[in-house]
Parts: sequence; structure tokens; C-alpha cells
Amino acid sequence: MRPLQPFLFAFALTVQLFAGAAESAPGSLPADWIDPDTGHRILRLSTEAGSSTLYFHDNSYSPTGDKLIFNSPSGVVLLDISRLGSAALQPEVVVPQARGPYMARRTPEIYFVRGGNAPGRGEPPPNAQSARDGAAGAPASPPAPAVDSTSSVKRGGGRGGFGGGEVFAYNFATKEIRKVPHAARTLINADETFTLATFSGEDPTGATPKPPAREARPQLARMFPGKTLAELTPEQRYAVNKEDGLVRRTVNPPAMAFTFTNLKTGEAKTVGYQYGSLNHMQFSPTDPNLLLYCHEGTWHEVDRIWTIRTDGTAKTLRYKRTMDMEIAGHEFWSHDGKTIWFDLQTPRSQVFWIAGVDLTTGQETRYSVARDAWSVHYNVSRDNRLFMGDGGDPTQVAFAPDGMWINLFRPQADGSLVREKLVNMSKHNYVTGRGGIEPNGSITPDNKWVVFSGNFHGARHVYAVQIAR
Repeated sequence: MRPLQPFLFAFALTVQLFAGAAESAPGSLPADWIDPDTGHRILRLSTEAGSSTLYFHDNSYSPTGDKLIFNSPSGVVLLDISRLGSAALQPEVVVPQARGPYMARRTPEIYFVRGGNAPGRGEPPPNAQSARDGAAGAPASPPAPAVDSTSSVKRGGGRGGFGGGEVFAYNFATKEIRKVPHAARTLINADETFTLATFSGEDPTGATPKPPAREARPQLARMFPGKTLAELTPEQRYAVNKEDGLVRRTVNPPAMAFTFTNLKTGEAKTVGYQYGSLNHMQFSPTDPNLLLYCHEGTWHEVDRIWTIRTDGTAKTLRYKRTMDMEIAGHEFWSHDGKTIWFDLQTPRSQVFWIAGVDLTTGQETRYSVARDAWSVHYNVSRDNRLFMGDGGDPTQVAFAPDGMWINLFRPQADGSLVREKLVNMSKHNYVTGRGGIEPNGSITPDNKWVVFSGNFHGARHVYAVQIAR
């Protein structure tokens, strides 16, 4: 019998040479190969350059777990992933010229937006997604809020439809399209009864006092005490400039609130007045009346992770920082809606965790992560048995010298994580402010693949890496 290991090595070497040739041969990108550094199989799911996964916490999978959606320049792509890896891929543009897709939680529908002039879902274009998150991307001014024609206050900040357009739902079982009444974005709750927008303005009742003004502190001294800019690496200088651009609105946040709109009646209620740059809104995947959101800005200057109910009650800080320079962010729901997971650093850039808070008990869970295993975003499987991370280059908050990998993490009974490298991302551009993209990965519902975006062959495409070798 032929020894297996030499055969695999020869096969991997052949694939590596093919992949290298593909980089210099436009139109001939590899579609199925073995990563020579990890031994894991990778499939290219997209056929159109410029395609991308949804933002990491947005729902990409059907309720039954056998369908995946992603973005392409031509529109929303639907892919049957029930036989991923064993059958020919048949990605289909099911909704041409659409943007801001989001898979419904309970029905075979895809929400999307048509018309208007926004890039989609109220977020920056895919090549600048981290502009809204201080710890992981380049600074940018938030999009100008849309003006409500019926009042002098400003509204904005929600996902999808920002800047115009109408919201529809495509039913991939019946292939029918319907308009979603009263919706201006695809941020819709689990039972499709509410959508929301953020509201810029002070509490008219006067019950929400403005906090004392704070002075923005120079971030060089905060992040690298005793050092000058000349003593920092280029990556560290980039990070300092990034935080200096965010800290002013962090220490003196705007007055904002949420406007929840009933999709059945059109009734809109503005509630939850507070001082904070409201962002990262995520309805619970199971509780239709619970919203997860953040106070955006410089993570080590703000308590970020909050929830609120759609009637404006129970506004709750879900994680309070306990030390100077601690950060907690890039929060996301578990599939069962019982836990909020997030990136925790105690303190920033030094000690790393995947952390979670149980909504019922408040109990915290922490899994230690090595510096080179830290990721811009994490995600969790539907059964909470696996985590994935999309890695990061040396300009990111971990300043990891060897952090450019798609990672898999397996929680152990003793509370530790076992890390496995899935994809070598050393040729991927992570720097969103300089033409890069975030991989924005997720684990397929059957726990067999990790789906992510990559530009390591030049153009941005959507890929899947097999978890089993």
C-alpha cells in the first residue's frame, strides 16, 4: 500500500503551485484545494469577484441550516450547502441588484433592500467594514443620519435601507417576493414584528441627564505610557492614530435613542434615551423583544455591551469593565439567545479571552486565547461546541506577529480552548482602511465548514474551509 503521508505532501505541493499560478493568471482562481500549511480543504463558493460574506453577527443561514446567503456585485446569492464538498456548487443570484441581505430566523425568507443610494444595510462598503469599530479597524466618520421629514430630529444608524430604498422579502421556497411593510432596513426581529432606527436627540421629558463633559486624553499616553511616536512600530503608530480619531465622541457621546416600528401597524415609538454612540444593533435570535447593541467608540474608554427591550424597559449594561485599559467588544449572540459572546482583553493588547455572559444568571465564561490566535471577530456554532476566529494582521489590537489564520477553537471540560489553524491568511489584506477586508467568518450549522471572505488571490471571494482534515 502506498504510504499516505508522502502522497498528501505531494498533492498539497501540487495544489500550492497551482494556487500560486492562479494568482498571476486572472480568471483562473482555484476552486478546490488543500491548504499546504494546515491540511484542510478549501472551496471557493463565489464565482463573481467582489463577493463577500455578511457581517460576522448577521444571520447568513436558513432556519433549517441547509442554505447560505452572501453578497455579490450582481445581487444576493443563495447556495445549498447541504452537500457542500460532495456535489458541484450551484450558487444562484436569487435577488439581482439587491443589497443588505439578512436571512429570516423562522421562515424561508431573505430580507433585502432595493433602490436608494446606500452601499447596504447602513454600513460602510465591504472594503471598509471596520470603520465603525475602534479596536479592529480604521477610523471614519459615521454616515450622516437621514432627516425625518415630520420633525426636526435626525434618525439613522440602522442596517439596510439607510439613505433610501425599500425592504422586500424573497421566499426561496416559493420564489415569491413581497414588500415588507413599514420597514426601512433589514434589521428585523425574530418573529418579524419590529424593525428599528436610531434617533438623534435629547430626551424630551428631561429624565435623561447629560453626563459631565470629559476631556479626550491623548491615546499615545494611554496605550504606550512613556513612549514617543518615534519609538513605536508602524503598526503601533497606526493604532494610536486610529484611537485618537475615535476618542472624542467616546468621552462626550451624543444623545440618542431607538425608534422601534411595528411592522404590522406602522406604529413607531422612540424609547431608551441615553448618551452613547449607538451601534452594532442585533435583535435576539429567539426573543423578539430583546435588542443587543453597543456604545461605540474607543473600547478602553467605554462600557460597550448593552441590551434593551423593544418597549424601552430593562436597559442593561451586560459587561462592566473592571480595570484601566480593559476592552470588551465585537459582541454577538449565541444561536439559542442565552449568551452574549465577545472579545475581552484584560488589559487591552496584553491578555486575551473569548468571553460570554449568561443573560439569565449573569454568570461569565472566559476562554483564554493566545496572542497569535486572537481574531478580529469570533463566532460560535449553533450547538455552542465550537468557536471560530478570523485572525488579524500586526496592525490590529493584538499586534500579533503570526496572527493571520482562520482558526477553530474547541472548548474543553477544564475551561481551556484547543486551537486548530484552518487557513493560512498570510496573503490576505486585513487593513480595512487601506484596501483590505475583514473575513467575517461563521460556522455552518452542521459544524462541518467555516465560511469566510478572503482576498488572498487578489479579488475578494467567499470561501469555505472543511473542519475535518
